[in-house]
Formats: sequence, structure tokens, C-alpha cells
Amino acid sequence: MNEINSAHKSIKAKIVLEDGRIFQGYSFGATGTTFGEVVFNTSMSGYQEILTDPSYKGQIVTMTYPLIGNYGVNKQDVESSKPFVEALIVKECSRIASNWRSNDTLASYLKNNNIIGIEGVDTRAITRHIRLKGALKAVISTEDLDDKSLLEKVTVSSGLLGIDLVKEVTCAKAYAWNNQGKYHVVVLDCGVKLNILRSLALNNCKVTVVPAQTSAEDILKFKPDGLMLSNGPGDPEPVTYVIETVSKLLGKLPIFGICLGQQMIGLALGGKTYKLKFGHHGGNQPVKDLKTGKIDITVQNHGFCVDIDSLNKNDIEITHMNLNDKTLEGIKHKKLSVFSVQFHPEACPGPHDSAYLFTNFVEMIKNHKK
Repeated sequence: MNEINSAHKSIKAKIVLEDGRIFQGYSFGATGTTFGEVVFNTSMSGYQEILTDPSYKGQIVTMTYPLIGNYGVNKQDVESSKPFVEALIVKECSRIASNWRSNDTLASYLKNNNIIGIEGVDTRAITRHIRLKGALKAVISTEDLDDKSLLEKVTVSSGLLGIDLVKEVTCAKAYAWNNQGKYHVVVLDCGVKLNILRSLALNNCKVTVVPAQTSAEDILKFKPDGLMLSNGPGDPEPVTYVIETVSKLLGKLPIFGICLGQQMIGLALGGKTYKLKFGHHGGNQPVKDLKTGKIDITVQNHGFCVDIDSLNKNDIEITHMNLNDKTLEGIKHKKLSVFSVQFHPEACPGPHDSAYLFTNFVEMIKNHKK
């Protein structure tokens, strides 16, 4: 393994954080210079699903598990049409891909998709630094290795606050995901993961996906039985067109929001959102269902959250809570057919503890139709 990896450690690469912290390593994948917000992901596997999750647009992902790439990549385990991360940081990238479904190595996959990878980095130090300082802007480069130059570049680069990244990941036009199902669900695509669509289809739903900019009036023209608000990247507050659409559809049909979808519902109901210190990224987040007392281990990927204190408790019930930091993980409207969660019940990668929420959505649709 060491002999294989040493042959690839010829192109030096450098990471410079906005606070001046510097990490050096070696390039794998594409070369060049890229910018983004550095976050860490605690999943031990599922790197291909993470790379192709549109919610990671604008972010550089550090994997805390030390060896990444050992089972390669394949054509099945993708969550969108291409990788959306700005770059990938690992301790060691395996050049041996051993799995019966594998048809490419991680390094080759990143190179073919023009995504920079950097290895040979102390990922524990990066993770600890982010936990203490919070998520930071960063630059990764294989072509400019001057510390002062890179620090100047990352200082003037744009972060995530106030930036609409949804418009960069949503689909160009409406399309049918499948043609069969008892209940017709429209998915507002803010960066939807494919397993959300698969999960709906498995629950007897005919699924139509529409761009994030689709108006409430145009959504109603599809005559849907329910609306799914998908996950997506970045700051929710600049995505005013989705907030307006949700506001107009409240009470007109059942609505289920996931991740960014919860934030859109929270804002449409008059709440506020804020940026978490270092976000939740990984497949081992404990969440408590406040009604049943059940604890789900969930997969999460978000850097923003709805402020619990900003919600009108006369209309909104808090349904789920994160046990690590007591942040909001789920809400339900007391009068309208609307509920949402901040975590990912569709998983991929991650545990399937909360897959029942799709069944709950279908039950809500049934009751609404009655």
C-alpha cells in the first residue's frame, strides 16, 4: 500500500484557512485551485454518496475516517448527476479499489470530474481546529503554494452567508421520476438527493421533480397530492423565491420538508435561521422523537438551522431534538398538513432508522384527501 501511494505523492498541495492555519499534503484527483468552506464528515463509508450530495455545493469536505477509497466507486451509489463538493480532504486515499461493483478508483473519479483531492494531511488536526474555531473559508491549491498569496486569495473569497447556491444545483426543467404510484407528489428540487425520489416511489408515490424557481401556481397545475421540499446547499434566507412559494402553498396540500426543506418551512412560517458553528455532517447524529421518546441515529448534512425561539409555539409543535447540541431537528404544524425534519430520513449513506417518515407523509396525504 505504501509503495503504491508513494508513487502518487509527487504533486504537492496546500490548504490555507482564512485564519492563517496552513496544512500541506499531496494531490490526488484533479489539480488547480479551489475555494470553499471547510467542514468535516464523520461517516466511515459512503464517500461517493457524500461527493454527489448537492448540499455540499460550496464546501470542502474533510473525512475524519483515515482511509478513504478502498472500495472504489460505481455507477449505482450516486445521489445526483455529478459530484458537487468543491474538494475532498483525506488522511490517505486508497489506490486499491476492492469491491465487486467497483468500476473506478476514487482518485480517477475525482480527476475525471475535475474535483481536487488532497491527502497526507492531519485530518484530526483540521477537525479539531474547525470544532474550536467554527467552519472556515479555505483555499486548496496545487499550482500556487505561496502562503501569503493563498491567504490573500481566501480572505477575499465569498463564503456561504447571503449566497444563493440553490440556483446552481436545481434541475433546469420539470421531469417525471417515475410514472406509477397511487399518490402524486411534486418535489421542489433545491438540490434533491436521488434516494429521496426512490423512497417516495417505494411508498407508492408518482414523483414529478420541478426546478426550485417554480411558482406555487405552476406547482398546483400538476394537481399534486403532496409537496416534498428537498435538501439543498448553503444559506436558506437568500432563497426568497422558494420561501414565497412555500408560503403560498401552506394549507393547500400536504408538505414534507427535509433539511433545507425544513428551513424553508420555518422561514415561511415566520421563523428565523442561523448558522451553526461547524454544522452537522455525518451518519451518526442522535435525534430524539419528543412524542415517543425514541432515539434515531441519523445522517445529517447542514450548516444552518431554524431558531427554536423564533417559532410561534401556538401553531408549531417541536417534534425532534438533536441530543448532541439541543438544536431543532423536526417540526409539525398543529393545524395544517405540514411537517419537516432537519436530518435525512432517506439516508444514503447512513442508517435507516427514520425511513418511516416517508410512510408518515403518505398517511398525511391519505388523511388530507379524505
